[in-house]
Amino acid sequence: MHTRCMVQRASLKELPVVLLIDDDLVSREVTATLLTMSGYSVHTAENGAAALEMLSAAKLQPEVVLMDAQMPGLNGMELVAELRARSKARIYTCSGSNPAPEVIAATDGLLVKPFDGEALQKLFEGKSSEAVFSLIDPNQPVVSAEILAQLRKMMPEPSVRQIYAAIVTDLNRRIEALAAAIAKRDIAEVRRIGHAIKGGCGMAGALQAAHLGAMLETTPLDPQDNQLDNSAILLRDLRAAARALERMLEAELSA
Repeated sequence: MHTRCMVQRASLKELPVVLLIDDDLVSREVTATLLTMSGYSVHTAENGAAALEMLSAAKLQPEVVLMDAQMPGLNGMELVAELRARSKARIYTCSGSNPAPEVIAATDGLLVKPFDGEALQKLFEGKSSEAVFSLIDPNQPVVSAEILAQLRKMMPEPSVRQIYAAIVTDLNRRIEALAAAIAKRDIAEVRRIGHAIKGGCGMAGALQAAHLGAMLETTPLDPQDNQLDNSAILLRDLRAAARALERMLEAELSA
């Protein structure tokens, strides 16, 4: 199903294309209507398998996926992994109860049912009540201007771009490995990945990601320590830092 708001899109800022996955017909239609009335272009799927089929057809490239946390068939961590493999979209989970902690850790935000149009908009803008707290320093630049300037003196612009493109690719790969480690409560692996992120991103001057990696590296070894819960927040923030790096790459080092 595809719907589009009957408004003058020229008067609106460009909004992301949304893929909505929910097995409940009423919830799916109400949410799709809320999104459509807010100006979003919305595609809907009644289950995880249908969503993957839509993505595999290569006709749909959503920027946001909003998935119900509890559905029959393909769902949860398995669905998130399949969505990540097929799309670069931000993935948000919505639920009327408490989703599994590993699902929250693996996605980019949580929306609690019932919700309204304002809550949806805030979620997509990173301002939802579940996503307000962030460990990213808003005053810290995404990339060190000094290190970027040094690299530009040492090599041609295409080579500089190649370095940061590799950093983004590596960071996204480590983020997925981190999500799996957090779900398993494998603290040693969390700390190892944090150390690798700190080192690699630090060398390239990717300050936000390097700072978050350093915080992960110091996760307490006690698996019962509540600090492990902060790893889920750090994971979400790392996804945000990776997106910021991608935006920087396009704005400062466009091909």
